[in-house]
Amino acid sequence: MKKSLVTFFAIASGIAVISISCNNAKDRHNQLTDEEKKDGWALLFDGSSTHGWHLYHNAAIDSHWLAKNGELYCNTDYHLEHRDIVTDKAYQNYELSFEWKIAVAGNSGVFIDVQERPDLPTTWASGPEYQLLEVTNPDFAEPNKRSGCMFGFAPPLNPVNQKPAGEWNQSRIKQVNGQVEFYLNGVLTAQQDLGSQAWQDAVARTNFKNFPEFGKHTSGHIALQYWLKGVSFRDIKIRQL
Repeated sequence: MKKSLVTFFAIASGIAVISISCNNAKDRHNQLTDEEKKDGWALLFDGSSTHGWHLYHNAAIDSHWLAKNGELYCNTDYHLEHRDIVTDKAYQNYELSFEWKIAVAGNSGVFIDVQERPDLPTTWASGPEYQLLEVTNPDFAEPNKRSGCMFGFAPPLNPVNQKPAGEWNQSRIKQVNGQVEFYLNGVLTAQQDLGSQAWQDAVARTNFKNFPEFGKHTSGHIALQYWLKGVSFRDIKIRQL
C-alpha cells in the first residue's frame, strides 16, 4: 500500500511539473525578456487587447479583429475586404519581429511605411507589403506572391520552408534609411532600397504605378491585412534603430 502511494504521488508530481512547464511556455508569448527590454524592444501586441492599433481611417477597432487566446486574430465572419489595422504610431528605422499562422488558402500581409491620409483609400496605396500566403492558395503559383516576398516584385531571394496552415511561422522586417530586408523563418527573402532609381523603375513596371504615393516613403505606420481567410499574429515586437 505504501509503495502504491509513493508511486501515485510520483506520477502526480510529474504531471504537475509537465503542466506548469506547458503553462510557462504559453505565458512566454507576447512578453519581453529582460535582455530584449535592454536591447530596446517594445511590444506592439500585449496578448489580451488591441491597444496600440486602429482600423485604417477609423479611430477604433470593430469585431473584424479580436485579441483572443493570446493572438491578434482576423475574424472572417465579416466579408469585407478592406478592414486593415494600423499601428497608432508611425515608425522609421526599425526592426520588427512577429509570428503568424494562416488558414487553408489564406492570404494576408504586413504593410510598411503606410501613409494614413484622406486621399489614400487603402493601406496598399502607399505601403509595400510583406506577403503572407498559404501554399494551397491559387496565387502561390506566382513566385512573386509567395510568403516572405515583397508582394508583386520578386520571388523570395532564398528557398525557405514555410510551416503549413495552422502552424506558426516567424518573420522579421528591418528598415534603415529606406534599406529594407524581409526574413521568413530565419531566411532572407527580400531586399529593396526604397530610395533608389532601381526601386522606382521596378514600381513603374507594376500596377502600383497607378498609385502616386506607393513606395515613396521610408517611414509610416505598420499595417496588418484583413482578407477573406483567417490569420493570427502574436509576439509582435519592434525596436527602433
